[in-house]
Amino acid sequence: MGKLIYAANTSLDGYLEDETGAFDWSVPDEAVHAFWNEHERTIGTSLCGRRMYETMRVWEDDEWLTGEPDVVQEYAAIWRNADKVVYSTTLEEVSTARTRIERQFDPEAVRRLKEESDADLSIGGATLGAEAFRHGLVDECVLLLCPVLVGGGKPALPRGVRLDLELLDHRRFDNGVVYVRHAVRTPDGPSGR
Repeated sequence: MGKLIYAANTSLDGYLEDETGAFDWSVPDEAVHAFWNEHERTIGTSLCGRRMYETMRVWEDDEWLTGEPDVVQEYAAIWRNADKVVYSTTLEEVSTARTRIERQFDPEAVRRLKEESDADLSIGGATLGAEAFRHGLVDECVLLLCPVLVGGGKPALPRGVRLDLELLDHRRFDNGVVYVRHAVRTPDGPSGR
């Protein structure tokens, strides 16, 4: 059975994007990029919304990767090798391999996907992530806290949801980014071990 892991870069004040939709403040340096590579290597299926998919599909294109550092090229290969599920009511077709569209977020279908998976699953994007949190599907939360305050924008974590968490791991990077990994606690104990 795979765990569903919500993973994101976030500002210290809790936003994925600032009020203009920018997230350039979260571009990783080589060490942080290598961390994400190792994290993503364990993911068998990535669940995302349309906007996240449209942002991430750049990893399918080889042209811009020419001359990029090895760590960036490695991430492209990891991303391409994962299965991807895009939740969208408007996307007509996908332009990346190993990708399918689902028209609605079905919590029971995600539970079955977790049960049938030999690898962990990731969920990305604020809106889709919030739905997964609300339905009790998220087992772990991995956040990279960037040393910046953006003052507003798209919240990284859902509003109106109360969850108890257990710290499983943490690390500080030389550029000031702090990684935290929490298990979502259930009545029987942590679910993300």
